[in-house]
Amino acid sequence: MFKFAREQYVYQVGKIKIGGQPGENPTVLAGTIFYGGHKIVSDPKTGVFDREKAETLIKKQEELSDITGNPSMVQVFSESVDAMKRYIDFVASVTDSPFLIDSTEPKVRAEGAKYAEEVGLIDRAIYNSINASITEEELKVLMELKVPNSIVLAFNPTDPSIKGKVAVLTTGGGIVKKGLLEMAKDCGIKAILIDVAATALGSGAGAALASTYVIKSKFGYPTGSGIHNVVSAWPWLKKLRKEHPSGREIFRFCDIASNALQVIVGGNFVLYGPIENAEYVFPVVAMTDTLITDMASLELGLAVGEGHPYRRLVG
Repeated sequence: MFKFAREQYVYQVGKIKIGGQPGENPTVLAGTIFYGGHKIVSDPKTGVFDREKAETLIKKQEELSDITGNPSMVQVFSESVDAMKRYIDFVASVTDSPFLIDSTEPKVRAEGAKYAEEVGLIDRAIYNSINASITEEELKVLMELKVPNSIVLAFNPTDPSIKGKVAVLTTGGGIVKKGLLEMAKDCGIKAILIDVAATALGSGAGAALASTYVIKSKFGYPTGSGIHNVVSAWPWLKKLRKEHPSGREIFRFCDIASNALQVIVGGNFVLYGPIENAEYVFPVVAMTDTLITDMASLELGLAVGEGHPYRRLVG
C-alpha cells in the first residue's frame, strides 16, 4: 500500500475510467467469453453460440459490477474473422461496457479492429495486444485506423526479469526493432494499458508482479495482467486438482485469490479468465480495493469517489 511519485495516467475507455494511484479508482475486471473450449460455443470457426447463455454470463458480470463498483469489460476471444465479427455484434448489443479484441491469430485481431471501426465501436474497443511478435500487417492496420486503446504486452521471451520487461517496452530488448511503447505511440494509441505478462511459477511469475510497481513508477501507465494464468499453469496444483478429493475447489480458490495479488502491487486492471468466475472474482477484488483505499484515504488523504467499492461496501 503506497503512492507513486510519478504522475499516473487515468484514461476514459467507453464508460469506464482506468488507471491512477492505488486506491484512486476501482480495479477494472475483464472476463473472457467465447474462449477455446467454451461450452457455449458450438462452432468456433463460424461463431455459432448459445446467445441466451452468453447474455446471461455478460449480465451476471454487469450485476456484480453494479454491486461492487468495480467496472467491467468483456474480453472477446475468437478463432476466426467471421466469428469475431459475430461476437462483437452480439457483445455490443447486450452491454455498453468496453470490450477487448483478442485472438491467437494476428489476422483475426486486425480484422476485428477493422470491423469495430466499421460499425462505430472502436472507441470502446481495446486491442489485445501490441507485443514482441506483432506482425507488420497488424501495425499497418493499427496505424491506418488510429485505434485509440490497446494493451501493450511486456513479454520478453528471452528475459522474463523486470529488467527484461522494461527493455522490451523501451528498446525492444533485442527482440524487436524498437520499444513496444514507441510502437504504440507510432500507431496513435492514446490509452496505453500495460500487461506485465504473468508467466509460470519458476519462470518469472514473481518478477511479473513486481514489474507492476516498477513499470508504473517509470511510465505511469495503467497496468495489470491475467495473473490467474500463473495458477492455471501450475503443475502441482493441476495434479492436486485431479487427485485430491477437494482438488477442484482448491484450484478454484487459488485461481480466484490470485487476482487480488495483481491489485495489491498497484495494478489497475485484471484479466481474470472465464467470465463464469465473475461471481467469485468481483467480491474478492472489491475487498482488496477497499483495503487499499481505506489506507490511502486515512493515511494519504485520498479523495474517494461515490461509486468506489469503499463507498458502496463499507458503512
